[in-house]
Amino acid sequence: MTPRQRKPVDTSTYEGRFAVRLKNLREKAGYSVEQLAEISGVPRTTIYNWESGTYKAVIDGSLLNLAKALEIKVRTLLPQE
Repeated sequence: MTPRQRKPVDTSTYEGRFAVRLKNLREKAGYSVEQLAEISGVPRTTIYNWESGTYKAVIDGSLLNLAKALEIKVRTLLPQE
């Protein structure tokens, strides 16, 4: 069985820019997806789907929890239009 490969994120969309930003911030903080999920309380699959651009991030408590775990402001997670 081969590992599931991610397709490239479309950075021309808001969701794509969010995906890249979240992944970069997570990696800069030194967390794996699993570690960030555990620290933030956001499900691992949600973080994975946001980073892959599969799901659109909704501004709710999940983003606040991620921002707290990454020690950043929520607006830092959100790409500029």
